[in-house]
Formats: sequence, C-alpha cells, structure tokens
Amino acid sequence: MDRQAVHLDEISLRGAVKELLRNFWMILLTAAAVWLGATGVGKLVYSPQYTSSATLAVTERGGGSSYSSLLQMTEMAAVFSEVFESDELKATISTDLGERMEGTLSCSQIEETNLIVLNASASTPRQAYQYIHSALEHYESVSEYVFSNASLQTVQEPSVPESPSNSSRLIRLRNLLTAAGAVGICAVILLFYLFRFTVKTPEGAARQLDGTVQGIIPYEKRGRKKKRKTKEAPLLTSPLVSMDYSEALRRMEARVERHMRRKKQKVLLIVSVGENEGKSTVAANIALAMAEKHKKVLLLEGDLRKPAQHKVFDELSVGRISFSEVLAGKAGWREAAVRNAKNGVRELFQFQPVAEPSRILDLSLLKRLLEEMKQEMDYIIVDTPPTAVAADAELWMQVCDTALLVVREDWSDVRAVNDTVDLIWQSSGDFAGFVLNAFRGKTVRNQYGYGEYAGHER
Repeated sequence: MDRQAVHLDEISLRGAVKELLRNFWMILLTAAAVWLGATGVGKLVYSPQYTSSATLAVTERGGGSSYSSLLQMTEMAAVFSEVFESDELKATISTDLGERMEGTLSCSQIEETNLIVLNASASTPRQAYQYIHSALEHYESVSEYVFSNASLQTVQEPSVPESPSNSSRLIRLRNLLTAAGAVGICAVILLFYLFRFTVKTPEGAARQLDGTVQGIIPYEKRGRKKKRKTKEAPLLTSPLVSMDYSEALRRMEARVERHMRRKKQKVLLIVSVGENEGKSTVAANIALAMAEKHKKVLLLEGDLRKPAQHKVFDELSVGRISFSEVLAGKAGWREAAVRNAKNGVRELFQFQPVAEPSRILDLSLLKRLLEEMKQEMDYIIVDTPPTAVAADAELWMQVCDTALLVVREDWSDVRAVNDTVDLIWQSSGDFAGFVLNAFRGKTVRNQYGYGEYAGHER
C-alpha cells in the first residue's frame, strides 16, 4: 500500500503538538540561528550615519521681522531647501573644508511657523558638524543669487552628534525574522509528521492496515518502582493501572481468544515491526487475562537476543532455567517452566541474551516442543523479537498457529506493518489481527469502545 493522500481523520492534533514539543530544541536552535544571523549580517552591512541639526528662523532681510503670511513662509522654506541642497553649496562646502563632501544636507519647515530645520548627515560625527557649520556660513553666497529680501537667523545652534541617527534594517527586523524562522521550522516539522506514513488514529488504522483491529489499548503511564529508578510495566495485576486500560486489555483478549477458539488454535505469536511498541507488555497481559479465566497458559520468551519478559514481571534469574538451555538440550521445558503463584501464568523465560540464536533455534525442535506444550496447556503465548531487528520472528511464524501484530501509535511505517502481515500469511497461514497500543485521546477511550474496529479483511 502506497500513501496517496492524507485524510483529516488520520491526523491527531495531540500527536502534532507532541511532535512539536519533541522537536522543541530544533525550533529553539532555528530561532537562535536566525536571530544571531540577522544580528551578524546587520552589523556587517550596517553603515552608521550621524546627523547634526540646527533650527533657523526665516526673516525679512534688513527688517529682521518674520513673515506673517504662512504661504510666504512655505515658499521661503522651499527656496532655502533648494539652496541648502544645491550642488553649488556642496561645492562651496567642499572648497571650504578642503575635501569632497560625502554627506547630505536637507531642510524642512516646522508646520505653521517661520522655522526651518537644517540637517547635515555624514558617516562621522565630525563631518556632520563640519558640513552644517560650513553650510550656515556660506549659504548666503548662494542664496543672494536667488532672492535678496529674506535671511535666516539661527534659533538653535548645531552640535556634534553623539550617536548614529540611523539603524540597521536587519537588526530592526531581527525579532520578526526570528519569529518567521520559528514558524517556518514548525511548519516543516508538522509536514514531516503529517506525511510520515504511520498509524496515528484508530480511523487511520481501519483504512491503512490489512487486517482486523482486535483492540485499541490506551496509553498508560508506567509506575515507578520504589527502590529502583526503573519503571514498572503496566500489568493487569497491578493495582496502579486504570480501569480504562484494564478493560481495554480484557476486551482485546476476549476477541483474540474467540478467534483462536473458533479455529481451534493454541499457540499465539505476539510480534511487532519495531522495538518499543509494547509487544512484551501486550503478550504478558494477554497471558494474565487468560489465566484470570482459569486457563492453563504458558508465556514463552522467544526473543533470545533481547529478552524482556523477566523484566516485565521483575523476575530474578537465581535458580531459574533459561529457554536457551531447553533448546540446547540441557533441561526439559517442563522443568524450566515455572508457575507464578501470584497470577497462575506458567513462565518459560530467557534471562540472559544469546549472541547467536540461530545456532540453537531449530525449526523441527520448536515444532516438537510446541506439540508437547499443546498437550498440557490451553494456550501458549510466544513473545518474539521485532521483525525489523531480527529474522528469528520469521522462524517462529512457521511453528505458531496464529499471530497478533502490535502497532504503536505513530511508530512504524504502515508499509512495513502490512509487509509483516503478508509474511505472517505466507508463513503460518493465519493472522489474528492487530492490537493498536499506547493510543491517546478521548476518541480511543470513549467513542469506539476500545477496539470495535475492523480493517481490511483477507
């Protein structure tokens, strides 16, 4: 199955927010990089300008009185602006200072007054002051050619500027650019989340997965052990698990057991595509739920590379026989299988990792062992390694009656999940369905009854 479109019911708002929080460090790094980049480039290309200002009054030449007509003042201000900005005055200033004038002169009128403001801008404070001072000394030599009935009186003397009058545009906009960068990386993260072809919602599972969804297990926090820093697996026998969680597990187990009873099956393979999908915990809880019904259940650890069942039940290896010793012919399975007095489950665990399981895993031996176990047990639950990690699971598929595939929310690629389903059909000939594990949200808990879902039937 190839991904063609993203449906709205396949998107989890909570999952999207969680994805942003998980990648919050990337958002912070992007924002910091944009802010530092804008600051650095802004300072690199920034050319400071210093402005010296003087306030002048337009008066009638000789009489010293100001013009009474606003129109006249406006006209005179415009004329003086042309004078101060003329090339002739700039040439005069350059001659006066003995260097080419690199700055600018500008003149503006203060509204409804006879006052004008003269500004001289340059790259240094000294040049700005020199330009305006020279302009005030020599403007009359230029203005007398334009008109002779007006003059200027200095109201406020110019001073040497202490700080730049302009600022870097990039530095001014760096906060906006930083926000845009953060929003941009958030958009990229969300796009990756949306187009990551994983199961994000139960609705998406029904559309994407090739098989029946036997149950939806809501996310349950693990309880922390008192004497250790490790977290305790959420088992049915624990008083800490919620009613929602335990009821979801029992509903799922009942559907799986009904499937097996209808087909007269006894050996159930619990498998997943990737690690940390909750496969071992699901296997343990199915065994516990069956034992609650007074069934004779054997929980078999089939993952010899990274055994986990002894950790799930917090079992010590002292005095216990590992399953690898049974496979090596050093002990019988009846001797190695120990009945747990607390929950009634018979346990055949692996306590130490095996470097090369292929040396002791033999198809004919597994078939013989399972046939013997079927004679004495009602159900045998086999916990296997993930298919993406080891090929051992394929061997177990050939000897088990049916398989249950655990799919965690937004974890494994749907294509890999469906490829595993095809592998199960080719190996064992029967597939019990999926368990959606660690799904969050009210839809999982309230609306769909913990797994009243069916995907694509074979």
